[in-house]
Amino acid sequence: MAVVAPSGPVVEERLQAGLDILRGWDLDPVAAPHVLGTHGELGYLAGSDADRAADLQRAWCDPSVDAVLCARGGYGAQRMVDLLDWEALRAAGPKVLVGFSDVTTLHQAFATRLGLVTLYGPAAAGADFTKNAVAQEHLRATLFAPETVRTLTSRGTALVPGRARGVTLGGCLSLLATDLGTPYAPTGAGGGLLLIEDVGEQAYRVDRMLTQLLRADWLDGVAGIALGSWAGCGPYATLRTVLADRLGGLGVPVVEEFGFGHCEGALTMPFGATAELDADAGTLTLDEPALR
Repeated sequence: MAVVAPSGPVVEERLQAGLDILRGWDLDPVAAPHVLGTHGELGYLAGSDADRAADLQRAWCDPSVDAVLCARGGYGAQRMVDLLDWEALRAAGPKVLVGFSDVTTLHQAFATRLGLVTLYGPAAAGADFTKNAVAQEHLRATLFAPETVRTLTSRGTALVPGRARGVTLGGCLSLLATDLGTPYAPTGAGGGLLLIEDVGEQAYRVDRMLTQLLRADWLDGVAGIALGSWAGCGPYATLRTVLADRLGGLGVPVVEEFGFGHCEGALTMPFGATAELDADAGTLTLDEPALR
């Protein structure tokens, strides 16, 4: 298992805490050479674009590595994704990618270019992972006993009732909106079960991003929508109104508070897996375990 930093800079103490947790799972995690790197001029990046891309490329193509965990989100994956050698990544065979937030860009690219199931799960050096047993155990179960976590349960209620089937996709809303029109983004969510969340975006910004997806016809034909966490997005009652207003007209099941993304005890959600969303029961049930 390798830990890479494709986006923002990593705090060394948190990285060591995350590596210790992974070692406790009888794993041998290896930190990429530039995982603690910083950009000389742009302090919000974990090193140069070339170094971050090289770390991910090297880790994925290493035959001794079965899974690549991202150390954190932040910003930067969009800057390095174009530097990856997709033929080499494909030749390396299917592996496991784990990360969330800014890593949404990589989830989309790995889906469109490699056709792989990926895990929208906690960052290895994130406080939400290193300090929360629920997040740790759900990721561990997804990796080692995926048949035990085939059904994921919401903490909330249905904004729009009903059932739907499709292939899961999604991630952080702001990244989905920003990725529109790029070579690595899916052309739309048609036939899929869309899983979305975000952090630190006020209600009007969430409205703006959802409206952008609607105006771009990206949500045409979506089968159902599961909503995750919205930490720092203002009063939830206001945000809920926005979500219902923008998504309710699609005429598909919509379930809130699924507990993934930027929240304590975040669930690990598989992307690229066929599943059924039952809005009334508040469940997302995978046809098969996320990993085989």
